[in-house]
Amino acid sequence: MFLIFILNPRYTIYIKYFLRKLNRKLRFKQFWNFQIGDWHWIKEKTTPIASLNRRLWRLSVPSFSFHFMLALSAIIASFGLLNNSVAIIIGAMIIAPLMGPIVGMAYSIAMGNRKLLNRSSLTVIKGIILTITMSWLTTSIIGLKTIESEILSRTNPTLIDFGIAMAAGSAGAFANTRRSISSALPGVAIAVALVPPLSVVGIALSLGNQEIAIGSSLLFLTNLICIIFFGSLVFLFGSYGNIERAKSGLAMSTAIMFILGVPLTLSMRKMIIKKNVRYEISSVVMAEAETLDNTTLKSVNVIPRKKHLDVVIELAAPIDSLSQAEVDYLKGILSNKIGKPINLEVKIIPIRILKSHNENRTISNN
Repeated sequence: MFLIFILNPRYTIYIKYFLRKLNRKLRFKQFWNFQIGDWHWIKEKTTPIASLNRRLWRLSVPSFSFHFMLALSAIIASFGLLNNSVAIIIGAMIIAPLMGPIVGMAYSIAMGNRKLLNRSSLTVIKGIILTITMSWLTTSIIGLKTIESEILSRTNPTLIDFGIAMAAGSAGAFANTRRSISSALPGVAIAVALVPPLSVVGIALSLGNQEIAIGSSLLFLTNLICIIFFGSLVFLFGSYGNIERAKSGLAMSTAIMFILGVPLTLSMRKMIIKKNVRYEISSVVMAEAETLDNTTLKSVNVIPRKKHLDVVIELAAPIDSLSQAEVDYLKGILSNKIGKPINLEVKIIPIRILKSHNENRTISNN
């Protein structure tokens, strides 16, 4: 009966169709098993605790190599800041070994290892003093008194710098827990920028500028605390350490971050006001281009006050191109546009180009 069923041409078509379907399913299953099979050999492995502990202990020891490389980094950063060269400053960030003991502090808080915390903290303090001293000596020897934009950019930290330090600290801790991405550590060092703010402190002390020294110190402290706090959290989430042991260290870091958050928030608010006002002024000057003939907007300086804004505009134009009435008119437009009283000061920079005459003189010797 079974043979009659198989040999019957009517049913043979259905049997072949069923076998083809079964064969496709078997092949697909083999392909699927090959694609999503046991891929344990590419599974990302975490760094063993013993290995990570040895590595961070080694990085937290204030060795000769640590002091030598950090001193060179401070010198390079000072030259880059005084020369206003971004490339040189980045080079100083890459070779600076200061990130190691700071990550060691984060790890020691997560593990509750007071011995490592004391060792790494002492190394960080020594590194801070060494960097500031080398930058102070470099600036004093060179004798440059100018303050470039790269120096000024590190004197007004905001919540944006807080966010950068938060992400960079987390990345630094995570990169130490994964051997496969340890090559990302130089990028973390560039992002968080530990040495340049300290170099700015040394430069400011050499120039006797207290305001710049305080601003750059605030930036460094922001980077330091964020790396320690968020690095500790990453280590805890990676099953390195215990939340009970890390409780006191995290509480202290949190308190310091809240204290630092007050000036960072105020600085952020000032920066937003300045940028918005600059944009409004630029748009107004462009809109009033017909009224302000032959003028070029060079710079806009905004100083927020309690009830008003002090605005200083620098224009490149002929001396008699702008009258007092036009300045008052511009002030009224800006006040209405911004929605806040302003004190406007316009500085006109005259442009005059003088070229020497090319005279071919023949000198004869008698």
